[in-house]
Amino acid sequence: MAAHLSVTVNKRCEGRGQHYMVRALATSDPTMSETIPGDVHARAVRLWLYAVAALVLAMVLVGGATRLTESGLSITEWKLVMGVLPPLSDNAWLAEFEKYQAIPQYREINRGMSLDAFKTIYWWEWTHRLLGRVIGAAFLLPFLFFLWRGAVAPSLRPLLWFIFGFGALQGAVGWWMVASGLADRVEVSQYRLATHLLLACLIYVALIFTARRMDERAAPPPALPGRVRAGALALLVLVLAQIYLGALVAGLRAGYVYNTWPLIDGALVPDAARLFFDTPLWRNFFENILTVQFDHRLLAYAIFAVALLHAIDTAGAVKDRAVRAGAFVLFAAVLLQLALGIATLVWVVPLALALLHQAMAMLVLTVATVHVASLTQRAMVPLIPAQAGIQPGSPLSRGRAGRVT
Repeated sequence: MAAHLSVTVNKRCEGRGQHYMVRALATSDPTMSETIPGDVHARAVRLWLYAVAALVLAMVLVGGATRLTESGLSITEWKLVMGVLPPLSDNAWLAEFEKYQAIPQYREINRGMSLDAFKTIYWWEWTHRLLGRVIGAAFLLPFLFFLWRGAVAPSLRPLLWFIFGFGALQGAVGWWMVASGLADRVEVSQYRLATHLLLACLIYVALIFTARRMDERAAPPPALPGRVRAGALALLVLVLAQIYLGALVAGLRAGYVYNTWPLIDGALVPDAARLFFDTPLWRNFFENILTVQFDHRLLAYAIFAVALLHAIDTAGAVKDRAVRAGAFVLFAAVLLQLALGIATLVWVVPLALALLHQAMAMLVLTVATVHVASLTQRAMVPLIPAQAGIQPGSPLSRGRAGRVT
């Protein structure tokens, strides 16, 4: 039976020429009762990526609660399969508690902790690890199914395998982080904690960015000055750097000291002798509590300034309302996060406010990622099968824009 082709055309005028976004729907039935599932596949893959991103977001938030409740060292072993099951009897709970009692954190901080109190911190860490396993399965199993169905464009497959590899690495980094607190410390290494969180955020950004760029409903990016795209990308990088610094602050418990604002250590700018007393010099940026918190503050001010300038520049240089709205929403999110950070510091890190501050950081990261993706919109959709009458590699099979003059 001959294949029939339906073409949807979205017209947009630019200058002398006219751009057409062309999307092909092919069927083997003249009545159009059966649609080749290129669009369906694209939508399914996109929703799957968003779902995995939501799980990653949940894991980051649970991880923050695990850290703030000092629960991260409650499980002292890594059992990939058997660790899925929590203790199911009183004897099993006592065995886990005895393992925890053998590490420095219990002996130096939590000596005398009751079994019920131990169960509370255990459940936080167990939930955090379970989410990691769920994310792995939620990514790999649908990915293999989509590959089998031919629903993933060849150009997209390496990126998705790369994301999966990052996820596997994240599991190893998580245990590497926990192991740092089991022998000679009462907490995990701030270096490893920051690496663990940054890697999770990079995975999250990759998922959101990829899913957003697959959205065929999104309008193509308008003509923009290069500085607008550069400003959006700079903000995304700065937000990731700030999250890394925030993890250093958390790992050093730096939020529990210097709880004044705008002054820190009695001045707007602390004495250099106190900022850089450690040797070699670079260690101050990772291990000196005053320096780490001051850097976190400075970068917050810088992000605020860049977000404000970006919003003003976008409002004046860009006519596209969606782009201007994205820049404004990003600035508003940054402003709210700055206020939450100050409140969290001044009130000495109350649990609820600290969790809200971390959740808001992820919201800022989400908005920044979507904003960048909207300025670099390029369709990455499944190829429509050749048997539908469209040859792979043609402009219609890729759903790309053609130019008509």
